[in-house]
Amino acid sequence: MTLLQPIVPSSPLPQRVLLVENSRAYVQAVAGAIEQKLELPVMVASTLAEARALLARHDDWFLALTGLVLADGDRDEVVNCFLERGLSTVVVTGVYDEDLRERMLRRRVIDFVLKNTPGSLDYIVWLVKRLERNRRISALVVDDSAAARMHAAALLETYGYRVVQAADGEAALRVLERDPTIRLAMVDQEMPGMQGVELTRRLRALRARDRVAVIGVSGREDPDLVARFLKSGANDFLRKPYSREEFFCRVSQNVDQLELIGTLQDLATRDFLTGLPNRRHFLENAERLVPQMRGARRPLAMAILDIDHFKRINDGWGHEAGDHALRAVATALSAHARPEDHVARFGGEEFCLLVPDLAEDALEDYFDGLRRRIEDLSVPTPSGEVRMTVSIGVRTAAGGEELHRLLAEADRRLYLAKAGGRNRVVAAG
Repeated sequence: MTLLQPIVPSSPLPQRVLLVENSRAYVQAVAGAIEQKLELPVMVASTLAEARALLARHDDWFLALTGLVLADGDRDEVVNCFLERGLSTVVVTGVYDEDLRERMLRRRVIDFVLKNTPGSLDYIVWLVKRLERNRRISALVVDDSAAARMHAAALLETYGYRVVQAADGEAALRVLERDPTIRLAMVDQEMPGMQGVELTRRLRALRARDRVAVIGVSGREDPDLVARFLKSGANDFLRKPYSREEFFCRVSQNVDQLELIGTLQDLATRDFLTGLPNRRHFLENAERLVPQMRGARRPLAMAILDIDHFKRINDGWGHEAGDHALRAVATALSAHARPEDHVARFGGEEFCLLVPDLAEDALEDYFDGLRRRIEDLSVPTPSGEVRMTVSIGVRTAAGGEELHRLLAEADRRLYLAKAGGRNRVVAAG
């Protein structure tokens, strides 16, 4: 049994795209679309010599998009230039040749795209976006056949995924429990001990559909197997033997769906302006956490923070400056909060914090440190530098207090902080 753990890069991933093409109009269209929609830097070469010079000058290449008709190199020489350097390569050509296409795909070229077909530009932008994002995703391949496992793993690695392999169901479950970066699982049906359908059922007890996409795989001609996989929690099914292109399309479609679900969840639970959790999401978490902490007799503090004289910022500097101020406070809150703290924008210029397991004698330092952090901010806006202060009301959970009581008492202390002159923390009545 082999378990290969993905290596998470500690330094920023390469972002530079090399576009090799002798049509100036097409270069402008592709480079402009990638730079504007994906914000990735694109460098252009019209000959193989120019491409080699750029490759020698920079070492942070992510992807090569290349045509095959260049004045100083034949097709194989062009592709070899990038593949020999281990650079992910997409061929973009204006001539369809089935033999050439199959030969290129056998060479581990990622894709073979016809540039003159309707929608090809949109497809290229999607493909670059998908490949760039794949590098942050781990995929799990579960198959007792080493050859089948290595084949699927090699395809996934070609498309940029970090791959973990497991030879049986028990090993796969252990890997899932300790690796939260896994977002995709390829699960073979025919395995000793635990077959793929049962593994899928048990996997779903660990990770929901919005966390991991599961694709069942089998070479059996069993008409009921697809339905059994899907009813057990699989998102999709692939029948062996599969083509490279079908494999890539199925995998990409399922990962796209995961990201779409994540986007919709963010829209429902996050504040659009600041990126912090919104009031609803905060209260849902607090409704679970407050009784847990109370039952375990662990300390818990509720705080409400309000930007002082925020209306003056909006009226004197403009609403755009007010938005900059709100984002700056949100960033300061996120930087100050510990991993176990819960932070949210409560509405308007108010923010809320739920701080567990902090002793009462440390609360004053914690919240006064937050107050000073915001007081020290100098926020650049189109109208100039904006400075601001905040008032904070803090209530420590006592006895059997419910969530609404904690919020009411924190709000009362916030009122006292405002009445006492602002730019202060009130943690006692």
